Amino acid sequence: MKPIKALIVEDNAFMATVLHDLLKQYATDIAVLDIANTGKKALQLIVSKKPNVVFLDIELPDMTGFELLQQVENINFQTVFTTSHSHYAIKAFRFNALDYLVKPINENELDEAIKRLPRSADNSMEVKHALANLEVQSVENQQLVLPQQNGTLRLPLKQITHIEGERNYSYIHLSNGSQELSSKNLAWFEDILSDKNFFRSHRSYLVNRYHIKALLEGHFVLKNGIKIPISRRKEAEAKAWFFSLQ
Repeated sequence: MKPIKALIVEDNAFMATVLHDLLKQYATDIAVLDIANTGKKALQLIVSKKPNVVFLDIELPDMTGFELLQQVENINFQTVFTTSHSHYAIKAFRFNALDYLVKPINENELDEAIKRLPRSADNSMEVKHALANLEVQSVENQQLVLPQQNGTLRLPLKQITHIEGERNYSYIHLSNGSQELSSKNLAWFEDILSDKNFFRSHRSYLVNRYHIKALLEGHFVLKNGIKIPISRRKEAEAKAWFFSLQ
């Protein structure tokens, strides 16, 4: 089997060396072609070296990792993002179902990321969808990406009326009356959707502002007539959230 050709894009020389050493130690089927410390240099190397996978720092001195990818004419490589403890960046990765590693990178997480790498170079659809999401101005038109056993589910946020949690699973209710089952718990959805006009009104419910018709005593009324309960301890917060978005 041919080795997987990798490019490391990292402006911190120490972090780049650590990742390079970890790959040599734990991923003998990956050959590191080069290391770029700027987005401009990375763009040149992507064209000249044609890597199968790019380990891409999200924060570069001259551009972000997403801005770099927007300048790549043909994304035909797998991307594994690397980031420091940036909660904002991690939420974006989860929302778009992108592979990422948190720095400082440990060998177990790197090993799991490597196992997910395709042996084919052309598996960039998730990155392309993420870039498209970034260009969408209205939040409700962004797409939530959820990997599933039989493929990938992409749901425009405006189609989601509410999400109902049940232990370690969640039911995603859609405006057409159907629902999708996800293995993610409600706390996971709350984390990635709280800045996209979703509100946790109850321990079992996350509601989409786009579909709320009215706020009444103890519940939200959706445009389809469904009532979403509001817990007592959430009443003041729910009222403040609802009217702040009017």
